[in-house]
Amino acid sequence: MIFRRLYDQGLAQASYLIGCEATGEAVVIDANRDVAQYIAAAAAEKVHIRCVTETHIHADYVSGSRELAKRTGAQLLLSAEGGPDWQYAFATTDGATLLRDGSSFHVGRVRIDVMHTPGHTPEHLAFLVTDEATSGRPVGLASGDFVFVGDVGRPDLLERAAKVANTMRDSAHVLFHSLQRFRALPDHVQLWPGHGAGSACGKALGALPQSTVGYEKLANWAFAISDEDAFVAEVLVGQPEPPTYFAQMKRINRDGPRILDGLPHPTMLDSDTLSARLAAGAIVVDVRSAEAFGAAFGAGTINIPLSASFSTWAGWLLPYGTDVFLIADDAATCDRAARELAMIGLDDVAGWFPASVVADWAAAGTAGSPIPCMSALELAERLADGDLVVVDVRNRSEWDHGHLPGALHIPLGELAGRVGELPADRHIVVQCQGGTRSAIAASLLRRHAISGVINLRGGFSEWTREGLPVSME
Repeated sequence: MIFRRLYDQGLAQASYLIGCEATGEAVVIDANRDVAQYIAAAAAEKVHIRCVTETHIHADYVSGSRELAKRTGAQLLLSAEGGPDWQYAFATTDGATLLRDGSSFHVGRVRIDVMHTPGHTPEHLAFLVTDEATSGRPVGLASGDFVFVGDVGRPDLLERAAKVANTMRDSAHVLFHSLQRFRALPDHVQLWPGHGAGSACGKALGALPQSTVGYEKLANWAFAISDEDAFVAEVLVGQPEPPTYFAQMKRINRDGPRILDGLPHPTMLDSDTLSARLAAGAIVVDVRSAEAFGAAFGAGTINIPLSASFSTWAGWLLPYGTDVFLIADDAATCDRAARELAMIGLDDVAGWFPASVVADWAAAGTAGSPIPCMSALELAERLADGDLVVVDVRNRSEWDHGHLPGALHIPLGELAGRVGELPADRHIVVQCQGGTRSAIAASLLRRHAISGVINLRGGFSEWTREGLPVSME
């Protein structure tokens, strides 16, 4: 049996290429939008992709299953579970084969048995893989967002992200019963989850790429709880805030992702165009580091550094269906940023500008004034003067575990819509855990014409390292 795990760091997302060496056939499970990587992996393994499938209608990235099937001529296999509200709208037009609990299919001598494992989503499937050339016993489970290393899929997204009211407790009960099917699998079965650490699809995902059923029964918190009501209470507490774009992903993936025919390569534009776009209020995202942006930037631009969390914060902060322009150091960096945006369905990148335009503005004295930083000790001394207000842009669970006394809590994803809550007569000190999110927040506030913005260097981590007071209220 051929087995390849393809992992996207920005999405903390795993796809799988599983094939039969003898017949040269393979299946891809949970493809993301960068479909060329699967075609290249299949070529490297000397197999052809005979079928493409996915575990569920994803909420955190645009699925590549539809495009990969079209590009390769593979059979598209989709879940028919979950009821009428969770059917794939494009299944009939794309000639998809529908899968239900108990279905099975082969790629060569590899058999894949379908398990309906609802709870994270109603239509969710898991795929039990048996290499019949070696043994009649299953070797692994592609679990999607059902079970992770050290965690289980969150059951609250339908209510909190897709806004399907009064569903998360019922979904948590359903998930508890699905987990009993996992518990009944042989201990030797490997676990191949759909996400790793950093994903918002759970609250405590482990960093290991895979595990086993037996180990998860020993080490995963969810299998230590045998009482159903206790499990429901525990699985719903402490879940991170779902990014606003999750609802968009559900709609896109259910109705049918747009076929890209390749990842985008935006066109470079000139500085006169940038000035005109900014004057017209266009969305211009500067993907340089927070340090570079803070030193010199274009008035009205938003800084989202091209880091591991770029797509997450872009999904939180950028509007869908609106042209977006990028500022980047070079074409390769721009292409990387455009790829990350395409992965979450932000396809309308209308062009990019080289970072040299910002240097030109700085030399001419027309760039935005630098965003100052302040240390924790400096902030502690200044707070007594009453001319500062601290805005904590961390998420709610971080806030609940301790925050600066007197701080105003506005999570970064909500900041643009709550600017009116900020006092007009005081300087604003933005603060997160380490200084990255607060730098993004500072750029957002500058875009909203709030000039007296200061970034707390080192964030809450520096505040606590200095032994400064923490409030739990």
